[in-house]
Amino acid sequence: MGVVLLPQVSRRWLRHTIPLAIFALLLFYLCTRSLRAFEGCGSGAQPCVTEGPPPSQIRQQLGSLEAPEREEPRCLSPEGMLGRLVRPFRASLNLEGDVELSQYLAGWRELIKFLTPFGSIFTFATSEAFSKVTALEARVHGPDAVHYTSLATMAAWERRAGLLERPGVAPPDSAKASGSRTTLLLHRALRWSQLCLQRVATGAHRGPSAGEQCSDAYSTVLGPHHPWLVRQAARLAFLSFPGRGRLLDLACPRTGEAEARAALARAAGTLEEVYNRTQGLLAERGLLQLA
Repeated sequence: MGVVLLPQVSRRWLRHTIPLAIFALLLFYLCTRSLRAFEGCGSGAQPCVTEGPPPSQIRQQLGSLEAPEREEPRCLSPEGMLGRLVRPFRASLNLEGDVELSQYLAGWRELIKFLTPFGSIFTFATSEAFSKVTALEARVHGPDAVHYTSLATMAAWERRAGLLERPGVAPPDSAKASGSRTTLLLHRALRWSQLCLQRVATGAHRGPSAGEQCSDAYSTVLGPHHPWLVRQAARLAFLSFPGRGRLLDLACPRTGEAEARAALARAAGTLEEVYNRTQGLLAERGLLQLA
């Protein structure tokens, strides 16, 4: 991952030093660069690298984990952590092929609650997501709420009203960014979260660690849109990433590993469905290069 650790460094020293290093890097970055650069691609003069088509579905992987004859895992029940996460995301997929923004944002709030205990790398990511969710909610419940009921209605209205930014050019004030641009940034973060959780659920015991798999997902989805300093901070954060067993225990407490893997895979599958629909809607409207 590009970081070499000296053999004599103890694990205890590493656990305490990595979060401090991450904080110092991010603090330096925020003091020397504007928030626009943090959210964008590192250069306001050039458009971002657009995301390619979504990877193939993971239905075969999920099928090998799920056991139809068994009851639904408890953590996917209405009272379970994963259940509270997937319900609003499922509800955001309306029958007309659109994405309902109020349910999408409710799902994001549950996703933030779910990811925050996972460690510093998710705290770093979810703090950014929280600000974007709050900004978009202000539009969904604001004076122009009638235009922010779904992704399609929002994109159509913002285009007619001239609210869309030029591709790759961040607004001076991120709080005044268009709803379409804010949704695109959340969309990318959703993909990273989904890929990370999917790989935690389906990874082989003797294969790459959860930290390596989630780091690879970051490099694929978010890294191309982040400046160098943020990428380095992320690399440090992944060094203290929890092990797969710890992540499964946080996702589905007091259950066996097989049940926790199946539940997490099903949750990741729901996030993938939301991602794929949102990707299609954004692509159809030429919005994937807004940021």
